[in-house]
Amino acid sequence: PILYSYFRSSCSWRVRIALALKGISYDLVPVNLIKDGGQQFSAEFKALNPMQQVPALKIDGITLSQSLAIINYLEETHPNPRLLPQDPKKRAQVRMIADHIVSGIQPLQNLSVLKQMGEKKMEWAQNCIASGFKALEQILQHTAGRYCVGDEVSMADLCLVPQVANAERFKVDMGPYPTITRINKALLELEAFKISHPSRQPDTPAELRA
Repeated sequence: PILYSYFRSSCSWRVRIALALKGISYDLVPVNLIKDGGQQFSAEFKALNPMQQVPALKIDGITLSQSLAIINYLEETHPNPRLLPQDPKKRAQVRMIADHIVSGIQPLQNLSVLKQMGEKKMEWAQNCIASGFKALEQILQHTAGRYCVGDEVSMADLCLVPQVANAERFKVDMGPYPTITRINKALLELEAFKISHPSRQPDTPAELRA
């Protein structure tokens, strides 16, 4: 498999965690979203992913984009360890939390949106994340065990950790979100989350390396 990724992209990080958890080795091709006006806009990358976004994964003779579509494919082709619970109610909760982050928070503070916000981009990002986290904290108080849904790592956790990293980067006060903070801390102790971390990627700039 070949993963087209950017070290700081939270969507790419989700997929890196899934690949690490499932023990799938891959080659990484960095796509710098800032350099050269954004390498995702090159004709070469556009042919690979017409949406001009990372991640993209070449695997089993196909090319997939969109992090959750990629994670679901990995789940179906490499079922162990499981990232979706067998219990239908818990599985629905995992998908709900993942969608809450992937559709309801992350796109609003994404690079392409922030470019259009000009000087207000920091304030905009903080507001979008805080409003999403307020709802998420409430949801997690009902679903969480050690992790987002019960005590097993799930697709929801793969979405949570990169989003918390975004929140920290945009200096969001995490004080009002004790459940999110606790789960994030527990997940960052796991090896798959450590090796996939933005500070440990081949394209991480020297000053941001762990």
